[in-house]
Amino acid sequence: MTRALRFALSFAALAVVLWFAAPQDVGDALRAAHPGWIACAIICLLAQIWLSALRWQITAQALDLPVSRRFALREYGLSVAANTFLPGGVLGDLSRILRARHLGWRNAAASVVIERLAGQVALAVAALIGLNIWLGPWPTALIVALALCLCTVLAWSFPKAARLAQQVWTAPGLWRAHLVLTIAILVLNLTGFWAAARAVGLALDIGAALALIPLTLLAMLVPLTINGWGLREGLAALLWPLMGIATAQAVAASLAFGLTCMLAALLGLLSLLLPTDTNAQPAPECNSTPPVRGHDNQRTNG
Repeated sequence: MTRALRFALSFAALAVVLWFAAPQDVGDALRAAHPGWIACAIICLLAQIWLSALRWQITAQALDLPVSRRFALREYGLSVAANTFLPGGVLGDLSRILRARHLGWRNAAASVVIERLAGQVALAVAALIGLNIWLGPWPTALIVALALCLCTVLAWSFPKAARLAQQVWTAPGLWRAHLVLTIAILVLNLTGFWAAARAVGLALDIGAALALIPLTLLAMLVPLTINGWGLREGLAALLWPLMGIATAQAVAASLAFGLTCMLAALLGLLSLLLPTDTNAQPAPECNSTPPVRGHDNQRTNG
């Protein structure tokens, strides 16, 4: 899909959603947005970017790649900005692979894919918790069973990729840090959306937040528009009123979140001001999977 078509789809979807959601009410809610809550959302999303960079560093370490903390922060900030402002949502990740290719093409690509996959798996688990709150255990159990079947098929179809993911997520001395970072990143993402909703006057309780926000965020994983714009608002307009929330408020909350994501991505570019790391040495390309190093890998150059 071309970039122009993704831009067109984003604008078209937003126009349709705003037409159904009463644009005047949405605009009033955004104009009255509380700056303190907006700042809170931006801080959460900016912290999410930095912690994600650390998760990528740990992922790379599990694959024996000498990624320093400074290098991870610089490249991740640039990657998030590209994913936020460019169509497709993956161009930043591709750029991160290209800029880390001196460490070894295959494992550089694997580190980026596995790190992003960890975030998507965490979001899917949060969405399942939301479905359980909303629909009850039986529909959720059916979805979990289908998801496990799909994961089994994918692991069987791509055994090398499955082994690499297992290697990263079970690496001695690193898996705890990986798990803690993934949970923290998820909490910051959900809290950022909650704060953006609070900024436009919508106070979600914990149950509603867990039920609605992860499901809404799933729209950003669909690579049809720019960073989920239009799809995210459409999903909010469909789901949130089912829990008694006005459509205009739901759309305003989603728009506020999208705007705070853009501001956080711009602030994330400040990491480019960090001095260029010259300690990481190029790693030769090899066809075999490098061994996992445990506690030794916890030392970084940053």
